[in-house]
Amino acid sequence: MEYDTAPAEAAFRDEVRQWLSEHLVGEFAAHRGVGSPTDDTAWEVRVAWEKELSAGGWLGLTWPTEYGGRGATLAQEVVFETEYARAAAPARVNSQALELLGPMLLEFGSEEQKRRFLPRILSVDDIWGQGFSEPGAGSDIAAVSCRARRDGDQWVVDGQKVWTTFGHQANWLYVVCRTHPDASLRHKGLTMLLVPVDQEGVEIRPIANLAGSEEFSECFFTGARTDADMVVGEVDDGWRVVMGTLGMERGAALIPMQLAMEHEVHQVVAAARESGAFEDARTRQRLADAYIATQLMRATTARVVSGLLRGTTEADAAAATSKLFASVAHQRLGELAMDIEGPAGQVLSSPLPEGLSFAQRTFLLSRAETIYGGTSEIQRNIISERVLGLPR
Repeated sequence: MEYDTAPAEAAFRDEVRQWLSEHLVGEFAAHRGVGSPTDDTAWEVRVAWEKELSAGGWLGLTWPTEYGGRGATLAQEVVFETEYARAAAPARVNSQALELLGPMLLEFGSEEQKRRFLPRILSVDDIWGQGFSEPGAGSDIAAVSCRARRDGDQWVVDGQKVWTTFGHQANWLYVVCRTHPDASLRHKGLTMLLVPVDQEGVEIRPIANLAGSEEFSECFFTGARTDADMVVGEVDDGWRVVMGTLGMERGAALIPMQLAMEHEVHQVVAAARESGAFEDARTRQRLADAYIATQLMRATTARVVSGLLRGTTEADAAAATSKLFASVAHQRLGELAMDIEGPAGQVLSSPLPEGLSFAQRTFLLSRAETIYGGTSEIQRNIISERVLGLPR
């Protein structure tokens, strides 16, 4: 998949390919394609790989050099993400910090926060978790009830967060809290706080997902403390920070998702040929539909990325629909993979998570995709109201 990048990016592409060929070796090569944002498999190997990327200057490519970044262009980031996905390198462990928190600090953080935290993200010395969702506030962030009150030169946090991706691996959390409970509107009176995990008032309990991976956690704050200067943006203006942060989830991040699904479709086709299921006309049609879905994702990703490279907003609608389309398409692919595997798909070769076949893992992990990152129902509301201009 190529994008509308300048010819000058060809040299950068060669540099990326050369570096990956020289460093994606040994134990790293043995773990090609391992892990994902919903899978903590081979965690220590992936941490070591991320440190290897850090040493090569491949993390935070577009971040300013004064904070440890490379100062690269968006076009170069697109090139890197494309080559990284093609090489099937191990999934990165600190995606919460690299894709969300880091850009959030660059946009809304103080100079002191940028200089303190950004270099430690890039050196993989700090692993971050996100404290947005709560038992009573999933996609509806305006409904959060976790509170923070000022006590001298610190904030005191009380409440609960849930579905914190890799939260049990994190040593810092960025947490949206209610600091003005009497605000007239629900989304008013929220504040974004940076909270250290290593303290008595923070308890993190891992939660296993359907595939047996400890992907996420629930976090309990009981008198947890953080310094007064750990506010990102302004006090009681956290809604603006949250919305700005969630808007950063689209763009170049779509590339590895799209390429990974293309690879999975090829695996499902191979399984169908091997099992004889390919002889069934209905199965062939479902395989064709899965392939078409990846090509639609490819075209959408290209539109979004090309729009970003040109600095236009024409692809906003494509970006808004991409997550909804991809999650549904991936679930259908998982169902197809299980149907092709047949009765064997109902049996584990060994306990979870090691005993899962490709089909089983794809099927189980895809079930949550229409929930996390914004439920499909919420996504449809956003598309109808903000893209199509329909009434609430």
